[in-house]
Amino acid sequence: MLRYALPVAVALLAPPAHAEEFNWAETTDPQTMDPHAVNSAAVLGFLNNVYEGLVRRGKDMSIEPALATAWEPIGDGEGWRFTLRQGVTFHDGAEFNADDVIFSYQRASDEASDTRSWFAPVSEVIKVDDYTVDIMTTAPNPIFPDSIANWMMMDSGWAEANDTTLPDKESGNYATLNTNGTGAFKVTAREPGLRTMLEPNADWWDEAEHNITRAELTPIQNPATAVAALLSGDVDMINPVPIQDAQRLAAAGNVQVIQGIEARVIMLGFPHEADALKYSSETTDANPFADARVRQAVAHAINVPAILQTIMRGNAEPASQLVSPAMRGYSASLADRPAYDPEQARALLTEAGYENGFSFGLKCPNDRYLNDEAVCQAVTGMLAQVGITAVLDAMPVQNYWPELRADNYDMYLLGWSPGTFDAEHPIRFLASTPNEEKKLGSWNFGGYSNARVDELLPMIQSEIDDTERQAMLDEATKILQDEVAYVPMYVQPLVWGAKANIDLTQRPDNFFILRWVTIN
Repeated sequence: MLRYALPVAVALLAPPAHAEEFNWAETTDPQTMDPHAVNSAAVLGFLNNVYEGLVRRGKDMSIEPALATAWEPIGDGEGWRFTLRQGVTFHDGAEFNADDVIFSYQRASDEASDTRSWFAPVSEVIKVDDYTVDIMTTAPNPIFPDSIANWMMMDSGWAEANDTTLPDKESGNYATLNTNGTGAFKVTAREPGLRTMLEPNADWWDEAEHNITRAELTPIQNPATAVAALLSGDVDMINPVPIQDAQRLAAAGNVQVIQGIEARVIMLGFPHEADALKYSSETTDANPFADARVRQAVAHAINVPAILQTIMRGNAEPASQLVSPAMRGYSASLADRPAYDPEQARALLTEAGYENGFSFGLKCPNDRYLNDEAVCQAVTGMLAQVGITAVLDAMPVQNYWPELRADNYDMYLLGWSPGTFDAEHPIRFLASTPNEEKKLGSWNFGGYSNARVDELLPMIQSEIDDTERQAMLDEATKILQDEVAYVPMYVQPLVWGAKANIDLTQRPDNFFILRWVTIN
């Protein structure tokens, strides 16, 4: 059957008495088991089954207690006090307390961590007692609890004993392959690229809704192979379902297709601060993309409606901003995106001095986003029609992120899902001038910079009046659109497939939560 909802939550009655093994397949294998090493949905989504934070998101994406039972603002916006849950143990039996929160803050905010930007507003974390911590902020921050839903707690003793007090996303360490969380499941075997095994945590503090005795994740990059595995019964669930196979799967009597809209915006990024293109055959001493007119030409050259119709089969929505309309702070007055206009694109290129166009290198993942390589191939063809010749280099995501961080691109594809479900999030990560000391712009690969956007961000973070805050977000969004900091194209759809006897919850962050799975 084909079901549409956002989010999709299959109602659970009394949990079945029997218990089952559960096997599922995803395109992307988590890059690491370290919750502080890589800030990506593939990693954080999986590890939400193993590690936990002070707060977590429920089935409806609302913030709810996890390792903290309560939180309240301190003084006049000076910070937040969190009351910790007592009686919680890590998978190895060690007790969870305030020392682990302090350690997890120091580790996750270190320059070695990919999550350090989460803590840009934090000035200090103070242990009040064993089960109370104060997180002080540099200014009032009303959305701070929402911003740390994926900040996961690690056991300080375990990390010290295994020489993993800091993450190492490049070379890896003990925490790359091994875990010790407080969550509903334990990792019992990890073979990167092949399989990851999990078993329920019998000592979990919360009440289990699932009936899983053992779970196994198998990465399957080939979409046809994944579909065949689901139809044959080799796996119980696949994510994603290839768009072109959704109707066929829905017609199969033993399979259900669960469909929604993800919070993720798919966009193109540029090398704003590069002096010259790296992969051009003739334009080797200049960077055309440093000119906003060229970036605007790219926006007009891409036929987003055609991509949505042909590649996404009508299942995605066009995007004009770094967040979708479902996110808090979306600028409704700026909903229009650049029209498909090849003539205007050519005129802009001529005005910028590139009447004859130029060649460049386009980097793209081939196993991270839904139909990502096909989208990049379409973009390549559309840009060629206005005289911009892209040399496409598509690769697995495990190779892709290092390439972007090493500035080995002239243009790149990026998908962004705001962890806070708020428009402030991509401004902080994607549009702030990169600043390691302030922990800003950690995913702003191209080095986009605008002084007014930088000025607006702390004001947006601290403003409690919704009307005034929205006006600031509107101003920042207008700047990003006018300067074409990125070219947002569409909001990615969610399409999962599962056996008909599986009950699960599909959230718009595309996190697959095992503790909500029952097998009937």
